[in-house]
Amino acid sequence: MIDKIVEWRIGGLARAVKNITLSEDFFDDHFPRMPIMPGVLILEGMAQLGGIFLEETVQEKLGLEKKAIMTIIDKTKFRDISRPGDTLVYTAEVLSFNPDAGKVEVTARKKDKEIVSTRITYVLNAYEDPILQRDRLRLVNMWKEGLNE
Repeated sequence: MIDKIVEWRIGGLARAVKNITLSEDFFDDHFPRMPIMPGVLILEGMAQLGGIFLEETVQEKLGLEKKAIMTIIDKTKFRDISRPGDTLVYTAEVLSFNPDAGKVEVTARKKDKEIVSTRITYVLNAYEDPILQRDRLRLVNMWKEGLNE
């Protein structure tokens, strides 16, 4: 649910964009003749950015390779809907972390209006799957392509 990461500052914040197009499969059912992006999919994009940013923060700051698993979504507020043609900008900021867990605050904006805000808590699990690690790295590199860190 992320098209591209546009800002990435460990110890600061990360930003990513999602361009909503009418060709998205979920618009077939949500809703016919009145396409609205499902809120749960906006949250998914926010969770993806928050989780990957937390993983990279823990790796850089603590030297640990762990996988972030979402466990709590807290203080979530929806303020507006999103439709085809909108561009969402997700912003994530790591609030706290330790070797076992972390918390991230994430917002979604369209134009200059905040439409969703939430805090997400993740548990951090060690993983020893070289295929998962390879695929994760490929995805992150694709999202960050062209980004000057």
